[in-house]
Amino acid sequence: MLGFLFPYTDNPAIWKGIIYYLINIQWFIFIVLSIYEARHIFRKLVTNRKQISYHETWVLSVIFGVSAIWLSYTLARYTSYISGSLAFSFSFYISFLLIYYVKSKTSVSAAQKEKYINKIDEKLVKEIREQICVLFETRKMYTNPDLTLSILAKELNIRPQLLSQFINDNLKKSFTQFINEYRIDEAKRLLKENTQFKIDTVGFESGFNSSSTFYSSFKKITGMTPSNYQKDNFYS
Repeated sequence: MLGFLFPYTDNPAIWKGIIYYLINIQWFIFIVLSIYEARHIFRKLVTNRKQISYHETWVLSVIFGVSAIWLSYTLARYTSYISGSLAFSFSFYISFLLIYYVKSKTSVSAAQKEKYINKIDEKLVKEIREQICVLFETRKMYTNPDLTLSILAKELNIRPQLLSQFINDNLKKSFTQFINEYRIDEAKRLLKENTQFKIDTVGFESGFNSSSTFYSSFKKITGMTPSNYQKDNFYS
């Protein structure tokens, strides 16, 4: 309305004077009201920052950013209008980086909480265990060197988080350790039954994607090298 009643081209003195101050005062009042409305978030900021949520972080970044821009434009009469533009750009990028960081951190925390929020029912534990046994006995999926937790979960028709919780909490193992134990059992069988196989070939046939991983995993689980295991079983 002021722009319509008092066009800037005809009234530059008014706009540089009273209207400029009115805009900044109105802007400042909104900032103060916003801080009052978000007072509980500022209280968290002082007492316990870890409790601040993603949404609250967004609110704080907007308030701090707008306050910085207001301060820059308010002081522009004594410095330069460029300072306001620089403050805007700085606030925008800092807010963007802050929100991205908090969102990523929240997503990871939420995924971890989802995995271990409750213990798996014993009946479901038994079902998952049986499904894995059937799947591994019939299709030997562990021999696939590209097998991942997500792929196995999809084959079992369960969420990856549930499968991860089952392996970590109920079997007390990591996914890699869990799969490698099956692969080593397969390698032991091949070393006994197929003495014509080279040691490296046994590793690849068992699902390992490198000889070094096969050798280190075999010794870690059995306490001996694949060649020594083969010799012991050959002579026995």
